[in-house]
Amino acid sequence: MTSPDTPTADQPLSERILLWILMLIQFTTIVDFMIIMPLSSYLMQEMQIDTGHFGLVVSAYAIAAAVSSLLAAAIADRFDRRHALLFTYAGLAVATLGCALANGHWAMLAARAVAGVFGGVLGSITLAIVGDIIPIRRRGQAMSVVMLGFSLAAVVGVPAGLFIAAHFGWRVPFVALTVLCLLIGVAAWYCVPSVRGHLAARAEAPQQNLIQSWRELLAVPNHWRAFVLTFLLMFSGFLIIPYIAPSLVANVGLTQTELGWIYLVGGAGTFFSRPILGRLTDKYPYARVLTAVVIAACVPMMLITLTLPLALPWQLMISMLFFVLVSGRFIPAMAMTTASTEPRFRGRVMAFNSAVQNFGSGSAAFIAGLILSTAPDGRLLHYELVGMLACFVGLFAIWAGRKVKRIS
Repeated sequence: MTSPDTPTADQPLSERILLWILMLIQFTTIVDFMIIMPLSSYLMQEMQIDTGHFGLVVSAYAIAAAVSSLLAAAIADRFDRRHALLFTYAGLAVATLGCALANGHWAMLAARAVAGVFGGVLGSITLAIVGDIIPIRRRGQAMSVVMLGFSLAAVVGVPAGLFIAAHFGWRVPFVALTVLCLLIGVAAWYCVPSVRGHLAARAEAPQQNLIQSWRELLAVPNHWRAFVLTFLLMFSGFLIIPYIAPSLVANVGLTQTELGWIYLVGGAGTFFSRPILGRLTDKYPYARVLTAVVIAACVPMMLITLTLPLALPWQLMISMLFFVLVSGRFIPAMAMTTASTEPRFRGRVMAFNSAVQNFGSGSAAFIAGLILSTAPDGRLLHYELVGMLACFVGLFAIWAGRKVKRIS
């Protein structure tokens, strides 16, 4: 696709097309994960389930994603990354169609679990492809392009899904997402090249079973440092993220319509910030960029958890800063992670890193729920304590990031 000698200004058209396809794959994967939550009222009413059962539907994805990521961490580097990408993306499309066809709680639970199996490893595969193909001096910018999928999901994907559900029923967003996955899959079939460089290194090593593969992966101290960094950043962010919406409604008094603007404006801000952070990541040492963004992110993290009774424009400003800086921490962090390993390990590192992300987000949401309580009038209490803990964990991530060494 390109070589390390290619000047940054002469980035090939095929490379840009590849990055945009990988970004769209990330976009559909994130929408598939997110869309189930705002559709809760539709599903609970039609399937006659309570919040506890709906919580199982949501958690089924994360649990399955973590398990599949751990499995992929042992076998991901045994395959051409193109084949792995196409196979898992096809599986996600089938599982998403299964969500549209689900006729009850258990059918939806199974469909979400299958979606988690495939969706959980797609992110690691796309990032491994970036790490293998894009020269290291352009990798930060490349990461920012691929991670725009998160911004698109917040700005376009989820609002569009809610609009479609309101006018045509909750099943139609899943059908539309399935069709979009198929179209992007066809583009990927033609435009994503074979990525087999890591297989040459593996061919020289003896064949391993799953346990041996994990042991080899975890025997490298630098891998552990990268995993700790990822866990701390995910834990820090997801102490706060799951409770933004209910706190703004219950504590600040925003309406559901106004809440939609929070995600729309916040996601839009990341469109402009991610390319900037990507260029900064390529220009300056990764650890320096990470330090600056993590420290800056503490400001909106505290402001949003204080749930100040401010007018909507101020809430939009705080939320946009939160989206931009909290998500922006992952641009230098992911560049660190992809550079923390040899190419022969990269697929397994990114897959294990995906499992770490799922565990970090799930455990953070659980712990924050233990800290929070609900007042008789419905307000969330102690959210500011959660914000303080999130900032402390984020600052600890700076120390972890400085321990990660650049290998390739």
